[in-house]
Amino acid sequence: MKIICVGRNYLAHVKELDNDLPSEPMFFMKPETALLPEGKPFLYPDFSKEIHYETELVLRICKTGKNIAENDAPYYYNAITVGIDFTARDLQSQCKAKGHPWEVAKAFDGSAPVGKFQEISKLKNPGDITFGMKRNGEWAQQGCSRDMIFSFDKIIAHVSRFVTLQDGDLIFTGTPQGVGEVCVGDVLELFLEGKMVFSVVVK
Repeated sequence: MKIICVGRNYLAHVKELDNDLPSEPMFFMKPETALLPEGKPFLYPDFSKEIHYETELVLRICKTGKNIAENDAPYYYNAITVGIDFTARDLQSQCKAKGHPWEVAKAFDGSAPVGKFQEISKLKNPGDITFGMKRNGEWAQQGCSRDMIFSFDKIIAHVSRFVTLQDGDLIFTGTPQGVGEVCVGDVLELFLEGKMVFSVVVK
């Protein structure tokens, strides 16, 4: 099982971090140890002083595939939830400046909590999925799948050119604007279509 994360997939987020607009989906990976078991707190790591939240829709792959055509992509995922791509922003900035990979800033243990998955077929409008995250009871991020630069199907078609997708793999599809820093004591609540699917305490 692997975790694939798409970066820079919402225009407003690209602008808020002053990044270049990608011409195709850019992705990186997290290991399985990045998953945070339900009910466990997120432990603020001692190697960073600037951990940011990035709230994202997360797809679950249900079928093994390679070089998947965009038109066939919907057959390869059947469930969705919301997750957080925790990022050590200070380390990421250092990596960018040196031209180094981002793994130390993105792939650390516990950096990918995800909520309970729901069948996409049961959503009211699978092409217009709303999601968000509250920090200490206040909305910190809100987004909608229609605002993605690259759709779910484009992401799957692109990623599967390079990496075989397997049953159970997870794909984080990018974060909207509003990313920010977390602090010890924060309570983060994730919402999909207005319903809370996960909560985590920062310790």
